[in-house]
Amino acid sequence: MPAPIKLDVLFEDNHILVVNKPSGVLVQGDETGDVPLSELAKEYIKQKYQKPGNVFMGVVHRLDRPVSGVVLLAKTSKALSRLNEQFKTRKTQKIYWAITQRTPQPESGTLVHWLIKDSERNTTKALTTEKPGSQRAELSYSLLKSMAGKNLVEVRPVTGRPHQIRVQLASLKCPILGDLRYGAPEPMSDKSICLHARELGFEHPVLKTWVTVQAPLPRLTAWQPFQP
Repeated sequence: MPAPIKLDVLFEDNHILVVNKPSGVLVQGDETGDVPLSELAKEYIKQKYQKPGNVFMGVVHRLDRPVSGVVLLAKTSKALSRLNEQFKTRKTQKIYWAITQRTPQPESGTLVHWLIKDSERNTTKALTTEKPGSQRAELSYSLLKSMAGKNLVEVRPVTGRPHQIRVQLASLKCPILGDLRYGAPEPMSDKSICLHARELGFEHPVLKTWVTVQAPLPRLTAWQPFQP
């Protein structure tokens, strides 16, 4: 008997699977060859429903490897195409929580940048003016709580660019805790960064009802002061 797949399933029906991704797990496979969340989800479905052969599992969106939180997966190709369209047309509602060492100034606001990705270094640069090849990025943020020299910031991205929240908060001189790539002074013990996809709202691809799923915070020391 294979070991049972441990997934923190937040919501599941015949069409979709929503999981609380732990930091350090890839959403989709890459050159590292590490087992991604999409494959773990396939194995979970195989075991749970005793399905032989291949299992369909469509990746609707991604979180960076060191980021935790809500990930939406599609169990059918129809659900995948309909959910892809929602993300493309920005009908979804995304809420992230981040911990920063510095208090953002001002404590709430809207950030607009033009981002350029450096694929070789896997980093993104935030520009204040549009340049050829750049993509517009927008988010709103607000300080929720300050405690023990740390700040809990809620972020609501309008666009979904690679590393967007990380680089835009860094542009405020508020790098995310543990995010060495964007200016944090020291790493987290588990190599995570304190960025969590807290909530995702979307229209169910078949039932057409609005679904809101929230992911519990990681059980790491850094998050303890901010547990709801």
